[in-house]
Amino acid sequence: MENNYPKAYKEVIEILKYVPKESVDKIPQTMINTFNAKMDNTYNFTIDVNKPFEEQVLLEETKAILANIFRDYWATPHQKERIEAHERYEWQKIEEEKRIKYNPDIFNRDNETENNAEELSSNNLPVEMKKEKFFERIVKFFRKIFHLD
Repeated sequence: MENNYPKAYKEVIEILKYVPKESVDKIPQTMINTFNAKMDNTYNFTIDVNKPFEEQVLLEETKAILANIFRDYWATPHQKERIEAHERYEWQKIEEEKRIKYNPDIFNRDNETENNAEELSSNNLPVEMKKEKFFERIVKFFRKIFHLD
């Protein structure tokens, strides 16, 4: 899997050049310094000012970084609350899908009755496998062929 974060940092720095200074000033300088230090300087990225922002071709990592910046530094309290509620909903949906897919309830036997527990434990006992000797398998094979069972 390719690490696109250095390229994403470059894209974020380029995008921030087109954002009003008062909005950029809300982002901690340490974060911007980190982006500058870790960005891929060889990656060539430019913003097409003739296209709206939604039509710009951006890495998924860039979109995630910008979404976090918006949520943490630019969003109003109402917007932040709605974003966090949406993130909680998405997280719960993913957890429910995992729960359905992997079914962790198979390990929970608290809800079972004693009879079911005893039945399960008796069905799960190891079975002793008697290994037949080679000669016995040959005899069994011929009995089966000649219907001598």
